[in-house]
Amino acid sequence: MMRLALSIGLLLFAWVPVTFADEFRPAYLQLTQKDLNTYDVLWKIPAVGEWQTLPVSPRFPEGTKELTSQVSAYTAGVAVIRWRIQVPGGLDGKEIAFDGLSDAPLDVLARLERVDGTAQLERVVLTNPRFVVTATPGAFEVARTYTLLGIEHILAGFDHLLFVFALLLLVNGTRRLLATVTAFTIAHSLTLAAAALGFVHIPGQPMEAAIALSIAFIAAEILQAGRSRPGLGQRYPWLVAFSFGLLHGLGFAGALSEIGLPPLSIPTALVFFNVGVEIGQVLFIGAMLVVIAIGRRIARLIVWRQPDWLWRVPPYAIGSVAMFWVVQRMSVY
Repeated sequence: MMRLALSIGLLLFAWVPVTFADEFRPAYLQLTQKDLNTYDVLWKIPAVGEWQTLPVSPRFPEGTKELTSQVSAYTAGVAVIRWRIQVPGGLDGKEIAFDGLSDAPLDVLARLERVDGTAQLERVVLTNPRFVVTATPGAFEVARTYTLLGIEHILAGFDHLLFVFALLLLVNGTRRLLATVTAFTIAHSLTLAAAALGFVHIPGQPMEAAIALSIAFIAAEILQAGRSRPGLGQRYPWLVAFSFGLLHGLGFAGALSEIGLPPLSIPTALVFFNVGVEIGQVLFIGAMLVVIAIGRRIARLIVWRQPDWLWRVPPYAIGSVAMFWVVQRMSVY
């Protein structure tokens, strides 16, 4: 009955588009203040081609002048545009809006770096496509923003979620599951911090392919356990989770590098991004346990003899998706 419930949970993953695994690319606006009235602008926007970007652009306060022409570059599906502006009286207390954001399926991360070394970070969503520049940003602002970004990343990182889901299938017993998830959390927290602070660097595509391989490994372990031939993952799930957690932490760090860390609030941003990741992970595990409980209840009400091969469906499906990701990610490396 447990396997039937878990199979129901796996069907939810079948609806997830495999090509969007671990996709996390908000638009990004960086403003670097040069003096009271002058700012360098860096605008990064996902592109659908070398000459076409999503129709979203920042709109600065009335009276803003462009001191230089816009210089564009295109790389890895992102357009990067740079120019310099002059805002009479500076930006403090003024509003920056984003035209076209209400119709675009993305958020904007905006960061202002002032000449005094302070910074302001804002997460702008389509329901409220604007923000007001403040004179004195606080730690709460950074904590709130990076917590939400962490939650958003883990819930959109389908490969990380599929790995956690596979662990739920592999590990029996609440205590062993708690130890396994804790080991995974500790491990990816360590490498997330190390990579975000620049102590570790691994090229993105091979690392993402290795993450997909870790999922395929757990799928194979589920098959071995089902055949009464428990492997390393069944005997020492916490050790496997910790080892692969180090790898997944590098994946989280890759997403964080796209966002950037505020220079004067790096510890706060790093800690609360990780907190957001953990909150998202706990929400996902809770949702899957609810699905399992509902599936078990339904199974008790249905008089139906399960085919002997049914238990193999989840690990084969997980392994197939994982190997698709491996081939896809290595083919673009």
